[in-house]
Amino acid sequence: MQYQLNKLRAFFLNFIPGAGHYYAGGKIRGVVYFLISFGGLFLSVLLALASNEDEFIGIGLVGFILMWGLSMLHLLITLLRTPNSHTTGLSAEGSTPPLTQVRSAEGERFHVILLSFIPGLGHFHMGLMQRGLSFLISFFGFMTVMLFLTGVTSSSAFLLLFGVLPVIWLYSMFDAVHHVHRKLAGEVLVDRTLFEDLEAGREDGRRSKVLATLLSAFPGAGQMYLGLQKRGLQLMLLFLGSIYVMDLLRLSVLFFLIPVIWFYSLFDGLQLVSRYGREPLQDKPVVEGFMNHQGWLGAGLLALGLYYIVANVAVPALDTRFPEWHLEYRVNTYLKTIIVSVLLIGGGLKLLMGSKNNAGKAGGK
Repeated sequence: MQYQLNKLRAFFLNFIPGAGHYYAGGKIRGVVYFLISFGGLFLSVLLALASNEDEFIGIGLVGFILMWGLSMLHLLITLLRTPNSHTTGLSAEGSTPPLTQVRSAEGERFHVILLSFIPGLGHFHMGLMQRGLSFLISFFGFMTVMLFLTGVTSSSAFLLLFGVLPVIWLYSMFDAVHHVHRKLAGEVLVDRTLFEDLEAGREDGRRSKVLATLLSAFPGAGQMYLGLQKRGLQLMLLFLGSIYVMDLLRLSVLFFLIPVIWFYSLFDGLQLVSRYGREPLQDKPVVEGFMNHQGWLGAGLLALGLYYIVANVAVPALDTRFPEWHLEYRVNTYLKTIIVSVLLIGGGLKLLMGSKNNAGKAGGK
């Protein structure tokens, strides 16, 4: 009987603490990790129910995470020390098969996938230094910029942009797996950065559909990459502007519009990607006649500037001068409500007037 250890399967099984150790042959270690992890969590829940103290659940979760990390680290060290062609048990002839130190295709895939959990390291392992560095800088550079903007502006709205990080991480993972398959197939890998791939796509006038699909995860970016600058810019301004205005005016009741805009932009980008190359794409703005509404846009920016001056300069100064008026409290309580009400009423009247005009034109025909 011959048994060959699948390292990748052992790694993913160990997301349940101890299961990977049990599969890899360390049955005692696997049972111990499993009992300590889930036993401690179960005990903390019982203590929390008995004492009505929720802190025990938090302690149990922290302990579970620590044991999970220790179990995973222990398994990784064990797997990395195990020869790639590791076999156990007896062969059909009754003799123990020899252990080989030659790196197998499974071992190569395992190391690349394991290292690719940190973007770029899998590419480094294959010798693709420039490509790996571009993924590493893109991931951690974007994270650093978002943390910096969040800290400087003291606005949690920028935290929503962290949704781009899983996209970069997944693309880096799939790119590493794609390249290791090409390497195992005997192909010669070319160390090119993502930007060089982008330039190579531009040389023949084509855009990468894969990159366009990934960029569509951020509203407007996919459209702009495909050359639809007006449409992409409007979607990007609509998404980021909505987040900013809703956060500024505390319009939590309208936050449902954010996922609506995001899904609209995503599916619009996917449709454009599917049509790209088969038919010419037109840079059609989302809002027609946008340039004809520059007056309304200027009035809105002027009103926003006046609001900032009143709310952040005039009101605090008057509140310090006349504390008995409680002016800052009244402005924060009532002014935002008035502004929101005026905007909703004005928008409703605009829609009603537009529907009546359309009905009149239809009747005249």
